Amino acid sequence: MTLPMGRAMREAFGQTVSELATSNPRIVMLDADTGSSTKADIFQKAHPERYLQMGIAEQNMLGVAAGLATMGFMPFVSTFVPFAVVRPLDQIRVLIAQTGLNVKICGGYAGLFIGATGKTHLVVDDLAIMRAMPGMVTVAPADDVETGQALRWAATYEGPVYVRLVRDATQRLFDETYSFAPGRAAIVRDGGDVTLISTGSQTPRVVDAAELLAARGIQAYVLHVPTLKPLDVPGIVAAADRTGVVVTVEEGTVIGGLGGAVAETLSEHRPTVVKRIGLQDVFGESASNSELLELYGLSAARVADQVQAFLEARVTTDHASNSMPLPQLGRVR
Repeated sequence: MTLPMGRAMREAFGQTVSELATSNPRIVMLDADTGSSTKADIFQKAHPERYLQMGIAEQNMLGVAAGLATMGFMPFVSTFVPFAVVRPLDQIRVLIAQTGLNVKICGGYAGLFIGATGKTHLVVDDLAIMRAMPGMVTVAPADDVETGQALRWAATYEGPVYVRLVRDATQRLFDETYSFAPGRAAIVRDGGDVTLISTGSQTPRVVDAAELLAARGIQAYVLHVPTLKPLDVPGIVAAADRTGVVVTVEEGTVIGGLGGAVAETLSEHRPTVVKRIGLQDVFGESASNSELLELYGLSAARVADQVQAFLEARVTTDHASNSMPLPQLGRVR
């Protein structure tokens, strides 16, 4: 059964940070002329005196955020991912990450769901970049519920945090009983045939894929990883132990992102063959949401097909290996 739709993460972002600022006078919002799109304008209406319109000058915006943090403020920086991560990367690395400043970088319009705005705005390697940066907490919530909780946690954490937010409304994976914690993955479905590990807004589609697989007689164990750093190493190892077969699925590049993180973890702690579903060393294209999910194999149906094909290929390979006659050894003279 398909999961229900929730609110857009950007709405949860604007509302949550606005509510946090009501009780925390240290919180300020920095916007790069995208407030009506990222919903930072919700904060602007509630706290106009703490809303800083920086214009289309993102490198300067991150520098200003660093300066405000040194003065005791808690800046939330809001713009599209290419302008929150890629363009000001040097400022993030030198001014914020190296110094451990208390800046919250909120990258809106993440993932594939901005393809209609043009491929230059579609960044597929932001998680790989940010999780590799020393000291940078990296969060990819699954839905609006987890977005709100992750932002509330970020406001209690003293240090730099990157939060990846998608534009459109997403399927709701969690209800209000869920509790976000950094470094803790969430088991969202039990099964014994294959382990599916996902992150961000891709996880609800993976849950849908698991239901399709169940109809085919394949029971999937699904693990949601909301923080790529800190990473839930014990949770990932336990998930691999559960089935012995691991597939990662992410709405981004498999190089250095979730797939890379899981492969690194298991190679060190529990050697396991890992199939990585996601963008295979390519840039994104301009198209509709549904077309992009199909193109990159990330729709529920495409994920289910790839997982089934992977499992069938493993069975065939194992059978061939087991039935292969042992080589005849000659006599040593």
